[in-house]
Amino acid sequence: MKSDEINAILLRKGIKPTSNRILVMKELIAATRPVSLSDLETALDTLDKTSIFRVLELFAAKDIVHVIEDGSRSLKYELCHSDSHHTPDDQHVHFYCEQCMQTFCFENVSVPMIDVPAGFQPRSVNYMLKGICPKCATKEK
Repeated sequence: MKSDEINAILLRKGIKPTSNRILVMKELIAATRPVSLSDLETALDTLDKTSIFRVLELFAAKDIVHVIEDGSRSLKYELCHSDSHHTPDDQHVHFYCEQCMQTFCFENVSVPMIDVPAGFQPRSVNYMLKGICPKCATKEK
C-alpha cells in the first residue's frame, strides 16, 4: 500500500499522518498475523518502544486496530478491515499456539453471538482458542 493510501486512511479516521504513524501502519499492513509491541519494535528499529505504543494506543482508540489478549501476557494488534466502528459482529476467532506462541486469525470464523442480560452493551469480544497449530503438531510426531 502506498503512502498516499495510508495517509487517506489515517485522515478518514481523524488521525494526522505523521512519519511514525505511517511507519507503524505499513508494518501492520505487511503483517501476516497479529503482532505484538515487541514484534513492531524489532521491525521498526528507528522507533522506540514508547513511540510505537503511543501510535498503537491511538490506532486502537480510532478503530484502526483490534487489540487481542491471547494469554501470552503480550497484547497483539491487527488491522481492522472495516471502515466503520468495529462491533463484536465484525470480529473473528483467533487461535493461540501454546508451543510456538504465535497467534493466528481465523478471519472466516465469526465470533458467536452470546445473549447477555438486559442492560449490558458489549463493545468488544476476545474469542481465543488455544492449542497446537498444524506446524507444531507435525513436529511432535
